[in-house]
Amino acid sequence: MEFQEFNFHPVIAASIKDAGYSTPTPIQQQSIPTVMQGRDVMGLAQTGTGKTAAFALPILNRLMDGKRGTVRALVVAPTRELAEQINGSFLQLGKQTRLKSVTVYGGVNVNPQIQALKNGVDIVVACPGRLLDHIGQGTINLSCLEVLVLDEADQMFDMGFLPDIRKILGHIPAKRQTLLFSATMPPSINKLAQDILIDPVTVQVGNTAPPVTVSHALYPVEQHLKTALLLELLKHTDTDSVLIFTRTKHRAKRLGEQLDKAGYKAASLQGNLSQNRRQAALDGFRDGNYQILVATDIAARGIDVSQISHVVNYDIPDTPEAYVHRIGRTGRAAKSGDAFTMVCSEDTVMVRTIEKKLGAPLQRRTVEGFNYSIPAPKKDAEFARPPREPRPTRKPSDVKKGSEGTINPFKPDHPGSKPAGRPLQSRPGSAGGAPKTVFNSSRRGK
Repeated sequence: MEFQEFNFHPVIAASIKDAGYSTPTPIQQQSIPTVMQGRDVMGLAQTGTGKTAAFALPILNRLMDGKRGTVRALVVAPTRELAEQINGSFLQLGKQTRLKSVTVYGGVNVNPQIQALKNGVDIVVACPGRLLDHIGQGTINLSCLEVLVLDEADQMFDMGFLPDIRKILGHIPAKRQTLLFSATMPPSINKLAQDILIDPVTVQVGNTAPPVTVSHALYPVEQHLKTALLLELLKHTDTDSVLIFTRTKHRAKRLGEQLDKAGYKAASLQGNLSQNRRQAALDGFRDGNYQILVATDIAARGIDVSQISHVVNYDIPDTPEAYVHRIGRTGRAAKSGDAFTMVCSEDTVMVRTIEKKLGAPLQRRTVEGFNYSIPAPKKDAEFARPPREPRPTRKPSDVKKGSEGTINPFKPDHPGSKPAGRPLQSRPGSAGGAPKTVFNSSRRGK
C-alpha cells in the first residue's frame, strides 16, 4: 500500500512526498482511513510506530477546508518533549498548507503563547496544566474545536493528569471527533475511553512484544555494584547511542554526573531541568554530541531518536508494558539493537511477570572478569543526597546577658530548658512578604 491511495489533498500529498514518506506503517494503514471518515479511534501503539502521522495527516487534510485562524484541532500530550515532537510533525507535514500550529506548555514564558493564540492558530499541541491555565485566563478559545487527540494517555494517568483531562473535556464542544492513543490499557484509561469515545474503532499495533530486531538480556547484580557493572559493560560494548533508564530523577542526575566523570559524553534528562537545558540535552543526544542520555520514564516520553543502539535499564521498570516500551526505543527502522536490564534479588517478581508477558524466559548474562563479590558499603555512598549545609550556631556574644544571678534560658545546662525546636524556614524568595504568584508555577510536569 502507498500513501497516494489515501487520496489526500494535493497539498498534503506533496508534503508527504517531500518528507520522504512512501509506505505507511501498520498503524497508519489502519488508522488513517477511519480518522478521515470522522470516526472516534482508540489506538494502542508504542512510541515509534508512526502514530503521530496517523492522526496528523487526517487532521491536516480536514482543516484544509473551513475557517482559518480558529483552534479546530487540539492535541494533549504528557510532556513538553512529546508536544514539541508532535508539533514538529504538523509543521513538516503541513508546511505547504498555511495552517498554523502552536505548542502550549509550562516552564517557559507564557507571553509568546498568548500572542500566538491571539494572532490565530488552527492547531494547538498542549500539556494539560498550562492548557488549563490558558482556559482559566481566557487566552484560548476552544468553542470551535472539531478534533481532540489524547496522546500517551496511560502516561498522562501515571503523571496524575487524569483530573486535568476531565476538566479540559468540560471546556470543549461535546460534538467532536476524539482520538485516544495509549501504549497500554490500564483500567483507568479503559474507563476514560468508554466515557469520551463514541462508537470507537480500536486499532492495536505492536503492543505485546519488543521488536524482533532487539536482543535483550538480564544482568543480575547487587544494587551497590550497578554503576561499576554499567561502566564495565560500556567499556566492552560497541555503542553508538545509549539511552539509560533510572527509577528516579535524582538517580538520573547522579548517574549522568558519574558517567561524565568517567569520561563519557553523557547528559541526564529529568524533571528538575529548565526547558532550555532539557532541550539542549535532547538536541545533543540526537546530533551525537552526547553518546549517553540518562532519563526517567516520564522524562523520556517523546524521545524519538532512531539511531539508539542500546537501551540499558539501570533500574527495572514497574510493569511489563513499560519494559516493552523502554526496550522498543532501540532496534527501529529495521536496525538491530541491544537492551540490557540490571536486576537485583528484589526484582525477582517483576522479572517473572515480564517473562510471562513475553511468553519466554529472558537470558541471564554475566560479565567476565567483573568482581561481583565486593561487599556493600554501610551507607549508600553512591546515591545518597549531598549533606545539607550546617546551620550557623548562635554565638555567646549574640545572646543578651541577663542581670547577675539570672539564669540564661539559652544555656544548655539550664535545668528547665528543652532542646530548641527546628526554626521555621520561609520558602525561597518569600522573605519579607507573601510568595509571588507566577503564571503556571503551581502545576507540575507541564
